[in-house]
Amino acid sequence: MALFDDNVTIAPAPRRRPSRSTTVGIWALVVALVVLLVLTFLPTSYVIQQPGPVYNTLGSVENADGEDVPLISVEGADTYETAGALDLLTVQVVGNRERTPSWFELALAWFDQSKAVLPIDSVFPEGQTTEERNEESAALMVDSQKEATAAALSELGYDVNAMLTVYSVVEDSAAEGQLEEGDIILAANGTPATDAGALRDIVNEGDGAAVELSIVRDGEDQTISIVPKETEVDGEKTWLLGVTLMSDFDFPIDVTIQLNNVGGPSAGMMFALGIIDVLTPGELNAGETVAGTGTITADGTVGPIGGIQQKLWGAKDAGASWFLAPESNCDEVVGHVPDGLRVFSVETLDDSLAALEAIREDGDLDALPTCGS
Repeated sequence: MALFDDNVTIAPAPRRRPSRSTTVGIWALVVALVVLLVLTFLPTSYVIQQPGPVYNTLGSVENADGEDVPLISVEGADTYETAGALDLLTVQVVGNRERTPSWFELALAWFDQSKAVLPIDSVFPEGQTTEERNEESAALMVDSQKEATAAALSELGYDVNAMLTVYSVVEDSAAEGQLEEGDIILAANGTPATDAGALRDIVNEGDGAAVELSIVRDGEDQTISIVPKETEVDGEKTWLLGVTLMSDFDFPIDVTIQLNNVGGPSAGMMFALGIIDVLTPGELNAGETVAGTGTITADGTVGPIGGIQQKLWGAKDAGASWFLAPESNCDEVVGHVPDGLRVFSVETLDDSLAALEAIREDGDLDALPTCGS
Protein backbone atom coordinates (compact mmCIF):
# COMPACT_ATOMS: atom_id res chain seq x y z
CA MET A 1 0.00 0.00 0.00
CA ALA A 2 1.48 3.33 -1.03
CA LEU A 3 1.30 6.14 1.41
CA PHE A 4 2.13 8.75 -1.20
CA ASP A 5 1.27 8.91 -4.84
CA ASP A 6 3.94 10.65 -6.86
CA ASN A 7 1.41 11.34 -9.56
CA VAL A 8 -0.87 13.35 -7.33
CA THR A 9 -0.26 17.13 -7.04
CA ILE A 10 -1.54 18.86 -3.94
CA ALA A 11 -2.39 22.50 -4.63
CA PRO A 12 -2.20 25.05 -1.78
CA ALA A 13 -5.43 26.60 -0.66
CA PRO A 14 -6.06 29.93 -2.36
CA ARG A 15 -5.15 33.00 -0.27
CA ARG A 16 -8.05 35.13 0.72
CA ARG A 17 -7.61 38.72 -0.31
CA PRO A 18 -8.29 41.19 2.56
CA SER A 19 -11.55 43.02 2.24
CA ARG A 20 -11.64 46.63 1.16
CA SER A 21 -12.59 47.78 4.68
CA THR A 22 -9.68 45.84 6.18
CA THR A 23 -7.25 47.43 3.71
CA VAL A 24 -8.56 50.89 4.49
CA GLY A 25 -8.26 50.20 8.23
CA ILE A 26 -4.66 49.05 7.91
CA TRP A 27 -3.67 52.12 5.90
CA ALA A 28 -5.50 54.40 8.36
CA LEU A 29 -3.53 52.83 11.21
CA VAL A 30 -0.25 53.26 9.32
CA VAL A 31 -1.03 56.92 8.59
CA ALA A 32 -2.03 57.53 12.22
CA LEU A 33 1.22 55.99 13.45
CA VAL A 34 3.24 58.12 11.02
CA VAL A 35 1.38 61.28 12.08
CA LEU A 36 1.89 60.40 15.74
CA LEU A 37 5.59 59.87 15.12
CA VAL A 38 5.87 63.21 13.32
CA LEU A 39 3.95 65.03 16.04
CA THR A 40 6.21 63.50 18.69
CA PHE A 41 9.29 65.15 17.23
CA LEU A 42 7.88 68.23 15.47
CA PRO A 43 8.84 71.37 17.44
CA THR A 44 6.05 73.44 19.00
CA SER A 45 5.70 77.00 20.27
CA TYR A 46 3.82 76.17 23.48
CA VAL A 47 4.53 75.08 27.04
CA ILE A 48 2.36 73.32 29.61
CA GLN A 49 1.51 74.82 33.00
CA GLN A 50 0.48 72.34 35.69
CA PRO A 51 0.11 72.16 39.48
CA GLY A 52 3.45 72.13 41.29
CA PRO A 53 4.52 71.14 44.79
CA VAL A 54 2.50 72.40 47.77
CA TYR A 55 4.33 73.69 50.85
CA ASN A 56 2.93 74.16 54.33
CA THR A 57 4.26 77.45 55.69
CA LEU A 58 3.76 76.03 59.19
CA GLY A 59 5.72 72.88 58.41
CA SER A 60 9.27 71.93 57.54
CA VAL A 61 11.22 71.67 54.30
CA GLU A 62 14.53 70.22 53.21
CA ASN A 63 17.36 72.74 53.03
CA ALA A 64 20.28 72.75 50.61
CA ASP A 65 22.15 70.29 52.88
CA GLY A 66 19.28 67.81 52.88
CA GLU A 67 18.27 68.61 56.47
CA ASP A 68 14.68 69.17 57.61
CA VAL A 69 14.25 72.75 58.87
CA PRO A 70 11.18 74.88 59.67
CA LEU A 71 9.93 76.74 56.61
CA ILE A 72 9.49 79.78 58.86
CA SER A 73 11.73 80.35 61.87
CA VAL A 74 11.92 83.38 64.17
CA GLU A 75 14.59 84.63 66.57
CA GLY A 76 14.22 87.55 68.95
CA ALA A 77 10.55 87.05 69.84
CA ASP A 78 8.29 84.49 71.50
CA THR A 79 6.89 81.85 69.15
CA TYR A 80 3.92 79.51 69.56
CA GLU A 81 2.85 76.03 68.49
CA THR A 82 0.85 75.76 65.27
CA ALA A 83 -1.31 73.04 63.76
CA GLY A 84 -2.87 72.13 60.45
CA ALA A 85 -1.58 73.83 57.33
CA LEU A 86 -1.38 77.21 55.67
CA ASP A 87 -0.41 75.95 52.24
CA LEU A 88 1.30 77.96 49.55
CA LEU A 89 0.83 76.70 46.00
CA THR A 90 3.21 76.56 43.07
CA VAL A 91 2.97 75.80 39.37
CA GLN A 92 5.37 73.90 37.15
CA VAL A 93 6.12 74.73 33.55
CA VAL A 94 6.78 71.79 31.25
CA GLY A 95 9.06 72.91 28.45
CA ASN A 96 11.28 75.87 27.63
CA ARG A 97 12.88 77.43 24.57
CA GLU A 98 15.52 74.72 24.50
CA ARG A 99 12.97 71.88 24.63
CA THR A 100 9.26 72.37 24.00
CA PRO A 101 6.58 69.73 24.68
CA SER A 102 5.55 67.55 21.75
CA TRP A 103 2.20 67.98 20.04
CA PHE A 104 1.14 64.69 21.60
CA GLU A 105 1.95 66.03 25.10
CA LEU A 106 0.06 69.23 24.31
CA ALA A 107 -2.99 67.27 23.17
CA LEU A 108 -3.05 65.30 26.42
CA ALA A 109 -2.68 68.52 28.46
CA TRP A 110 -5.44 70.23 26.49
CA PHE A 111 -8.00 67.74 27.78
CA ASP A 112 -6.73 67.87 31.39
CA GLN A 113 -8.61 70.57 33.30
CA SER A 114 -5.77 70.89 35.84
CA LYS A 115 -3.31 71.93 33.12
CA ALA A 116 -3.02 74.85 30.71
CA VAL A 117 -1.37 75.13 27.30
CA LEU A 118 0.30 78.53 26.93
CA PRO A 119 2.24 80.28 24.13
CA ILE A 120 5.91 80.03 24.97
CA ASP A 121 6.35 83.82 24.60
CA SER A 122 3.95 84.41 27.50
CA VAL A 123 6.22 82.43 29.84
CA PHE A 124 9.66 82.83 28.29
CA PRO A 125 9.88 86.31 26.71
CA GLU A 126 11.78 86.53 23.44
CA GLY A 127 15.48 87.08 24.08
CA GLN A 128 15.35 85.86 27.69
CA THR A 129 17.21 82.65 28.46
CA THR A 130 15.96 80.04 30.92
CA GLU A 131 18.85 80.96 33.22
CA GLU A 132 17.90 84.65 33.14
CA ARG A 133 14.27 83.78 33.87
CA ASN A 134 15.31 81.64 36.84
CA GLU A 135 17.50 84.44 38.21
CA GLU A 136 14.64 86.93 37.90
CA SER A 137 12.24 84.49 39.55
CA ALA A 138 14.67 83.92 42.44
CA ALA A 139 15.02 87.69 42.96
CA LEU A 140 11.23 88.08 43.07
CA MET A 141 11.03 85.34 45.70
CA VAL A 142 13.57 87.11 47.92
CA ASP A 143 11.67 90.38 47.55
CA SER A 144 8.39 88.59 48.29
CA GLN A 145 9.77 87.18 51.54
CA LYS A 146 10.89 90.62 52.68
CA GLU A 147 7.55 92.23 51.80
CA ALA A 148 5.68 89.42 53.56
CA THR A 149 7.79 89.79 56.70
CA ALA A 150 7.23 93.54 56.69
CA ALA A 151 3.46 93.11 56.24
CA ALA A 152 3.23 90.52 59.03
CA LEU A 153 5.33 92.45 61.53
CA SER A 154 3.50 95.69 60.76
CA GLU A 155 0.20 93.89 61.37
CA LEU A 156 1.54 92.80 64.76
CA GLY A 157 2.55 96.35 65.72
CA TYR A 158 6.29 96.25 65.04
CA ASP A 159 8.03 99.27 63.52
CA VAL A 160 9.47 98.40 60.12
CA ASN A 161 11.80 100.84 58.37
CA ALA A 162 11.41 100.49 54.60
CA MET A 163 14.29 101.05 52.17
CA LEU A 164 14.31 100.88 48.38
CA THR A 165 17.46 99.27 46.97
CA VAL A 166 18.82 98.88 43.45
CA TYR A 167 18.94 95.21 42.49
CA SER A 168 20.32 95.70 38.97
CA VAL A 169 20.83 98.37 36.32
CA VAL A 170 19.57 97.82 32.76
CA GLU A 171 22.21 98.09 30.05
CA ASP A 172 22.04 101.31 27.97
CA SER A 173 19.42 102.74 30.32
CA ALA A 174 19.24 106.23 31.80
CA ALA A 175 20.57 104.91 35.11
CA GLU A 176 23.63 103.17 33.64
CA GLY A 177 26.76 104.77 35.07
CA GLN A 178 24.66 106.70 37.60
CA LEU A 179 23.15 104.09 39.90
CA GLU A 180 24.86 100.94 41.13
CA GLU A 181 23.69 97.63 42.53
CA GLY A 182 23.13 97.99 46.27
CA ASP A 183 22.38 101.73 46.21
CA ILE A 184 19.62 102.69 48.66
CA ILE A 185 17.18 105.25 47.23
CA LEU A 186 15.83 107.51 49.96
CA ALA A 187 13.91 110.13 48.00
CA ALA A 188 13.16 111.44 44.52
CA ASN A 189 12.79 115.19 43.98
CA GLY A 190 12.60 115.57 47.75
CA THR A 191 9.72 113.08 48.16
CA PRO A 192 10.40 109.86 50.12
CA ALA A 193 10.47 106.80 47.84
CA THR A 194 9.64 103.80 50.00
CA ASP A 195 8.57 101.50 47.17
CA ALA A 196 9.01 101.09 43.43
CA GLY A 197 5.50 102.32 42.67
CA ALA A 198 6.06 105.62 44.46
CA LEU A 199 9.34 106.19 42.61
CA ARG A 200 7.72 105.32 39.28
CA ASP A 201 4.97 107.89 39.88
CA ILE A 202 7.48 110.62 40.73
CA VAL A 203 9.51 109.89 37.60
CA ASN A 204 6.45 109.99 35.33
CA GLU A 205 5.08 113.16 36.91
CA GLY A 206 8.18 114.94 35.63
CA ASP A 207 7.27 114.02 32.03
CA GLY A 208 10.92 113.55 31.04
CA ALA A 209 12.51 116.12 33.35
CA ALA A 210 15.63 115.18 35.29
CA VAL A 211 14.95 113.38 38.57
CA GLU A 212 17.07 114.23 41.60
CA LEU A 213 17.68 111.13 43.71
CA SER A 214 18.90 111.08 47.29
CA ILE A 215 20.78 107.81 47.77
CA VAL A 216 23.08 106.00 50.16
CA ARG A 217 26.07 104.26 48.58
CA ASP A 218 28.59 102.35 50.69
CA GLY A 219 27.27 104.11 53.79
CA GLU A 220 27.60 107.64 52.36
CA ASP A 221 24.78 110.01 51.38
CA GLN A 222 24.82 111.22 47.80
CA THR A 223 22.61 113.19 45.44
CA ILE A 224 22.50 112.35 41.73
CA SER A 225 20.44 113.62 38.81
CA ILE A 226 19.11 111.29 36.09
CA VAL A 227 17.19 112.17 32.93
CA PRO A 228 14.74 109.29 32.33
CA LYS A 229 14.25 107.73 28.91
CA GLU A 230 10.90 107.63 27.18
CA THR A 231 9.59 104.21 26.23
CA GLU A 232 6.31 102.50 25.40
CA VAL A 233 4.81 99.84 27.64
CA ASP A 234 1.57 98.13 26.58
CA GLY A 235 0.92 100.89 24.09
CA GLU A 236 1.34 103.71 26.61
CA LYS A 237 4.15 106.23 26.88
CA THR A 238 6.15 106.09 30.08
CA TRP A 239 9.45 107.34 31.47
CA LEU A 240 11.96 104.90 32.92
CA LEU A 241 15.24 105.12 34.81
CA GLY A 242 16.10 101.57 33.83
CA VAL A 243 16.67 99.82 37.15
CA THR A 244 15.30 96.77 38.89
CA LEU A 245 14.37 97.68 42.46
CA MET A 246 13.82 95.67 45.60
CA SER A 247 12.38 96.70 48.93
CA ASP A 248 14.55 96.18 51.98
CA PHE A 249 13.72 96.65 55.63
CA ASP A 250 15.32 97.04 59.02
CA PHE A 251 13.45 94.35 60.94
CA PRO A 252 13.40 94.40 64.76
CA ILE A 253 13.42 90.58 64.92
CA ASP A 254 14.98 87.90 62.70
CA VAL A 255 12.56 86.03 60.45
CA THR A 256 13.99 83.34 58.18
CA ILE A 257 12.00 81.76 55.38
CA GLN A 258 13.60 78.60 54.03
CA LEU A 259 12.33 77.47 50.62
CA ASN A 260 14.67 76.18 47.91
CA ASN A 261 14.01 75.86 44.19
CA VAL A 262 10.83 77.97 44.28
CA GLY A 263 10.71 81.38 42.66
CA GLY A 264 8.34 84.24 42.01
CA PRO A 265 6.35 86.54 44.30
CA SER A 266 3.05 84.66 44.55
CA ALA A 267 3.66 83.08 47.98
CA GLY A 268 3.83 86.46 49.74
CA MET A 269 0.41 86.42 51.38
CA MET A 270 0.80 82.88 52.72
CA PHE A 271 4.26 83.72 54.07
CA ALA A 272 2.74 86.65 55.95
CA LEU A 273 -0.04 84.50 57.43
CA GLY A 274 2.46 81.84 58.46
CA ILE A 275 4.65 84.41 60.23
CA ILE A 276 1.65 85.82 62.11
CA ASP A 277 0.56 82.33 63.17
CA VAL A 278 4.04 81.51 64.49
CA LEU A 279 4.18 84.77 66.46
CA THR A 280 0.70 84.64 68.02
CA PRO A 281 -0.99 82.25 70.48
CA GLY A 282 -3.59 79.85 69.14
CA GLU A 283 -4.11 78.66 65.59
CA LEU A 284 -5.14 81.03 62.82
CA ASN A 285 -6.57 78.15 60.79
CA ALA A 286 -8.29 76.23 63.63
CA GLY A 287 -5.89 73.40 62.88
CA GLU A 288 -7.41 72.84 59.44
CA THR A 289 -5.82 72.90 55.99
CA VAL A 290 -6.19 76.29 54.33
CA ALA A 291 -4.48 77.08 51.04
CA GLY A 292 -3.99 80.38 49.29
CA THR A 293 -1.96 82.48 46.94
CA GLY A 294 -1.25 86.13 46.20
CA THR A 295 1.55 88.65 46.19
CA ILE A 296 1.79 91.05 49.09
CA THR A 297 3.32 94.45 49.74
CA ALA A 298 4.55 95.82 53.03
CA ASP A 299 1.27 97.69 53.56
CA GLY A 300 -0.68 94.42 53.33
CA THR A 301 -2.08 94.79 49.80
CA VAL A 302 -2.68 91.42 48.14
CA GLY A 303 -2.00 91.30 44.40
CA PRO A 304 -2.70 88.98 41.45
CA ILE A 305 -0.66 85.96 40.47
CA GLY A 306 -0.35 83.59 37.51
CA GLY A 307 -1.58 80.04 37.17
CA ILE A 308 -4.38 80.31 39.70
CA GLN A 309 -6.48 77.60 38.06
CA GLN A 310 -3.61 75.13 38.39
CA LYS A 311 -3.13 76.24 42.00
CA LEU A 312 -6.78 75.52 42.77
CA TRP A 313 -6.23 71.92 41.69
CA GLY A 314 -2.98 71.76 43.65
CA ALA A 315 -4.86 72.86 46.78
CA LYS A 316 -7.58 70.30 46.18
CA ASP A 317 -5.04 67.50 45.72
CA ALA A 318 -3.27 68.55 48.94
CA GLY A 319 -6.47 68.14 50.93
CA ALA A 320 -7.40 71.79 51.45
CA SER A 321 -11.03 72.69 52.15
CA TRP A 322 -10.54 76.46 51.97
CA PHE A 323 -8.73 78.68 49.47
CA LEU A 324 -7.81 82.36 49.73
CA ALA A 325 -7.61 83.95 46.27
CA PRO A 326 -6.66 87.50 45.26
CA GLU A 327 -9.77 89.45 44.31
CA SER A 328 -7.96 90.59 41.17
CA ASN A 329 -7.78 86.95 40.00
CA CYS A 330 -11.49 86.25 40.50
CA ASP A 331 -12.30 86.35 36.77
CA GLU A 332 -9.99 83.34 36.33
CA VAL A 333 -11.45 81.51 39.33
CA VAL A 334 -15.14 81.55 38.43
CA GLY A 335 -16.16 78.27 36.82
CA HIS A 336 -12.87 76.56 37.62
CA VAL A 337 -13.20 75.65 41.32
CA PRO A 338 -12.78 71.91 42.01
CA ASP A 339 -15.55 70.22 43.97
CA GLY A 340 -15.03 70.32 47.73
CA LEU A 341 -12.95 73.52 47.70
CA ARG A 342 -14.45 76.78 48.99
CA VAL A 343 -12.85 79.97 47.71
CA PHE A 344 -12.85 83.38 49.40
CA SER A 345 -11.57 86.50 47.65
CA VAL A 346 -9.20 88.83 49.48
CA GLU A 347 -7.71 92.22 48.70
CA THR A 348 -5.63 92.77 51.84
CA LEU A 349 -3.90 90.87 54.61
CA ASP A 350 -6.73 91.96 56.92
CA ASP A 351 -9.22 90.29 54.56
CA SER A 352 -7.25 87.05 54.81
CA LEU A 353 -7.16 87.26 58.61
CA ALA A 354 -10.92 87.92 58.66
CA ALA A 355 -11.55 84.81 56.56
CA LEU A 356 -9.37 82.71 58.86
CA GLU A 357 -11.18 84.11 61.90
CA ALA A 358 -14.54 83.11 60.42
CA ILE A 359 -13.24 79.59 59.76
CA ARG A 360 -11.73 79.40 63.24
CA GLU A 361 -14.73 80.79 65.12
CA ASP A 362 -17.44 79.09 63.05
CA GLY A 363 -18.49 82.51 61.87
CA ASP A 364 -20.79 83.48 59.02
CA LEU A 365 -18.81 82.18 56.06
CA ASP A 366 -21.60 83.21 53.68
CA ALA A 367 -20.90 86.84 54.60
CA LEU A 368 -17.32 86.61 53.32
CA PRO A 369 -16.59 87.90 49.80
CA THR A 370 -16.18 85.19 47.17
CA CYS A 371 -15.29 85.19 43.50
CA GLY A 372 -18.94 84.89 42.64
CA SER A 373 -20.22 87.86 44.62
